[in-house]
Amino acid sequence: MNINPTNAAAAYTKALDAAANAGKSAAEDGAGAVAGGGDAKFSDLLDNALNSAVEAGKQGETTALKSVTGDAALTDIVVAVSNAEVTLQTVVAIRDKVIDAYQEIIRMPI
Repeated sequence: MNINPTNAAAAYTKALDAAANAGKSAAEDGAGAVAGGGDAKFSDLLDNALNSAVEAGKQGETTALKSVTGDAALTDIVVAVSNAEVTLQTVVAIRDKVIDAYQEIIRMPI
């Protein structure tokens, strides 16, 4: 599998921006702080990340549908589908880590 470093860097930057924006909105709303003094809620960060993942998938599908009608260039299609693929791989990797962490917690002796 070939992953474009530019797309990965763009996804990382987007995640950082989402985290920063979540922190600003939580501070403006007067929401409680998370342990460690951060302003962002973890649930808000996950919500923003999942929404951006869904949006990347929709954009890939929209571009693919435009290709059927001939309204999109081949490079646009490849970029949109690659971004959606990288986003999906990231979501799956995070899901796997969350499941691993949950299983480790379950195995801890009481």
